[in-house]
Amino acid sequence: MAFCTKCGAELEEGAKFCALCGEATEAQSTADSVAETVKEKFNEFNNTADTTNEYDPADIENNKVMAVLAYFGLLLLVPLLAAKDSKYARFHTNQGLVLFLAEIVSSVVGLVPLIGGILSGICSIFLLVVAIIGIVNAATGKAKELPLIGKISLIK
Repeated sequence: MAFCTKCGAELEEGAKFCALCGEATEAQSTADSVAETVKEKFNEFNNTADTTNEYDPADIENNKVMAVLAYFGLLLLVPLLAAKDSKYARFHTNQGLVLFLAEIVSSVVGLVPLIGGILSGICSIFLLVVAIIGIVNAATGKAKELPLIGKISLIK
């Protein structure tokens, strides 16, 4: 049986807080610590160049949808062709193109027996997370590079 570290009261099995004084149990404190560590690591991972201030706010507002489409595989052709005058849409189209090419490489690696499948699976999860980051950035009006692959520029 566990006891509260603050007041000494007996804790029920799986309790997150002491019923007597409200103190967080060790399990809750550990969970909070793990969540905080994950959050810090994600913020470190996603700490990339943000060039939003270089873009016209009207351009950003008018082309958010086009920028989001750039992260959905071949749909990146829509902003490439329909919003070719938008600097903001072109930024995200470049990011989406690099992501799409990385997805193709990951798929080809997956064709290699055993090791390729494992690597491809890991890459696919990574690329999904990066795509979600790109979609969120585009939808919120940010011109922020994608983690690890965002510095690559294919479209000027």
